[in-house]
This record gives sequence, C-alpha cells and structure tokens, in this order.
Amino acid sequence: MERGSFSTRLGFILVSAGCAIGLGNVWRFPYITGLYGGASFVLVYLVFLAILGLPIMVAEFAVGRASVRSVAMSFDALEPKGTKWHLYKYGAIAGNLILMMFYTTITGWMLYYIYRMATGGFVGLDAAGVGAVFTDLLASPGVMAFCMAVTVLLCGGVCYLGVQRGVERVTKWMMICLLLLMIALAINSVLLPGSGEGLRYYLFPDFGRLMEHGVQEVVFAAMGQAFFTLSLGIGALAIFGSYIGKSKRLTGEAIWVIVLDTFVALMAGLIIFPACFSYGVSPASGPNLLFVALPNVFNHMPLGRLWGSLFFLFMMFASMSTVIAVFENLICCFLELIRRDRKIIIRWGIPTIMLLSMPCILGFNAWSGFTPFGPGSGVLDLEDFFVSNNLLPLGSLVYLLFCTSRYGWGWDAFTREADTGRGMAFPKWARFYATWILPLIVLIIFVNGYYALFFK
Repeated sequence: MERGSFSTRLGFILVSAGCAIGLGNVWRFPYITGLYGGASFVLVYLVFLAILGLPIMVAEFAVGRASVRSVAMSFDALEPKGTKWHLYKYGAIAGNLILMMFYTTITGWMLYYIYRMATGGFVGLDAAGVGAVFTDLLASPGVMAFCMAVTVLLCGGVCYLGVQRGVERVTKWMMICLLLLMIALAINSVLLPGSGEGLRYYLFPDFGRLMEHGVQEVVFAAMGQAFFTLSLGIGALAIFGSYIGKSKRLTGEAIWVIVLDTFVALMAGLIIFPACFSYGVSPASGPNLLFVALPNVFNHMPLGRLWGSLFFLFMMFASMSTVIAVFENLICCFLELIRRDRKIIIRWGIPTIMLLSMPCILGFNAWSGFTPFGPGSGVLDLEDFFVSNNLLPLGSLVYLLFCTSRYGWGWDAFTREADTGRGMAFPKWARFYATWILPLIVLIIFVNGYYALFFK
C-alpha cells in the first residue's frame, strides 16, 4: 500500500496549520469578535483555545503517529482486542465528506471574488450594488458549480502529485504566501485614516461591551470558536501525525500549529477592524462582513482593487489549505479501506466530490424552498450542522476517551507516544483534567449547540 510521509518538520507544522486555518479563522472569527465586543472576547477565546484545543490536538496527533494509519484504520491498530472503537471510522469519514460538500462551494466563492475584484467588477457600485453581486452569485448555480469544480480540480491536482511533491510542497508555499499577504494587508489597514478607533476596539479590552451580551453567551461563543477553529475530531489532523517521525514530542508540535492558527485569526481581525472603522462599516455585520461589507470598504480605498484582490487571494489560500488537507485524509482513508492505487482513488474522488457538492450549490437557488431550520436556512446550514454541531464534538470526545480510558488505548500508551522525542512533554498533572473535566466541557459544547439552534 502506497503511503506518503513529510520530508521536513516545517512541512508537517505548516500543513497541519493549513488544515486548522480556514474560514473559521478569517471569516467567522472577525465577525464573531465584532459581535461580542472586540478585545475582551479575544482574551476569553485565547484561554479556551489553550485549555480545549491543545489536549485534543495532541491526542489526535498521537493516535495518528502511533498507528501510522488514517482514521479509517488507526483505532483498529491501537484498540484493545474485542472493543469497538474502530466503528467511529464511519462517522469520521462521513464528517470529512460532508465538510468537503460545502467547503468546496465557499472556496469557489473566494475564487469568484478574486476575479470580480481584479477585473473591476465592484468599481462604481454603492453598498446595495455590492450586496447585489453576492445575491446574484447565489442565484447562479452554473457560476457557483464552475468555481467549485475549479477548486476541486486544483486541490485534487495537488494531492495527485503526492504527499511530499504535492500536499507538503504546495501547502508550504501557500501558507508562506498567506502569512506574507496577511502582514501586507494588516499594515495597509493600520495606516488607513481613522483606523485608530478600529485598533482600540480590537486590541483594548472593554468588559462592559462583553457584559452587554451576558457572560454565559460570550463564554459559549468563545468556547465554540476555540473548539471548531482547529478542525478536531474527524481525523483530519491525525493523518498528518501518521506522516511524521518520532524525533519531536507532540505537545510542542501542537502548540506551533495552534500559534500559527491563532496568529492568522488575530491578523485577520487586524486587517478587517481598522478598515471597517476607517470607512464606517459595522464590525458586527455578521456573515455578510466578508462578501458584502468588505468589498464596499475596498471599493472606497486607494488602490482598492489591488488590496481587495490580495485579500480574497489570501482567503482562497486559507480555505484551499483546508480542502487539500481534508482531501488528503479521505484519499488515505480509502487507500487503506479498498487498497487501490492512490491516483485511481483521486481520479474517482474528484468527480465524486463535485457531485456531492451540488446540493449545497442548489440549496441557494433551485432548492431554496428546503429550509431545515426555518426561514433563511438551507442545505449549507444542514451540512454545517452535521459537522460542526455533531461530528466534531463527538469525534473529539471519542479521541479523548480513547486516549484516557483503560477501556481504550489508555493514558500510559497515549503519553508514551506523545512524549516520544525531544521537546515539551505532555503535562502529567493534566491527567484528571483530560480524563474527567475536558470530556464534560466537550459534552456541554455539544448540548449547547443544539440548545442554541433549536431553543434560542
């Protein structure tokens, strides 16, 4: 069976960060920060990122590295004889497939906006005209399908080149370009006239604004954002753990990934908030912040076409890095399950992903009458609900329990694998927390997701 591996530690860190870095960082983080009052929310978010994300990420990396398998076979390789942990493979593979079903569509939107911005498609439009561009895109299944297909072909092509020549090399350069683009865009935003108010809003905590929404609501929002931003629980990071050697301890590697993920999220806010305040756009514009409010900002900015094109190129890199990572995980899963040639799996996988992505696209137009959660909802909301509200938290719970329970892989085996190599050890004092408290927090996040959706 043909398996890949990373050639460098940097490649592993950047590809893992690329999987974690996605629309949760550069789309959801800025608008949810704007909604809950800026810097005070960021502080709460950072605390939960450390206490929630880090232990689960180390667990996922450890299962991948110890088994040298994807989620399709990793539990089979490590579980005690007679136990059924391996059944979770079906949930994890479903999570990856459903994630691809809507992530490819949204990545296609980024591609379309690069084209519109670079060709002057927003020049001369007022705020209503900018909003109409997005509305017209959603009403055009042909345009969305074309952009989605280009996205799938590009990402599938990267995986077709192999782990080192494709996934590692391309994602490494894409991440370096993403970080450079962010720095350039952030400097430009900070230097805009009137940006100081946006910087104060974003960087100086005002707990009065936080209290306006209520501590409970803000805490749950921060917990949810910290938890979902890292793509934990469906084996998308475990696969990269299976591609690395034993020279470094996994806690330090996970910290590097989280630092990069957080850096991108914080820099996205540094790009967006000064620009919004400079041009009088509400930072609490919600999901429309990216596709309606920001193009309006770039429309009025000096060299706006250039900066707008670079911004959506950065967005494209962020979302494509996740699509490539999830695609690679699926390839490895089917490689292990059906034992066919890697390139044959990819050749079948590309049209399959395109076909599976069509319901999301049609949900905005031909199937817009399907509203699973009431008016304003659609197929994308249902797909996101399956992944974000169910498979990510429940999958994370499986990894946690597997690594801490004596009925699973067990604490001793987990920490022995996590601490193999040089670097930072997984803290021994965290055993009680990881075994009893953290699973309870994940369950609370899971239940609160349902409560927020159906009872608020």
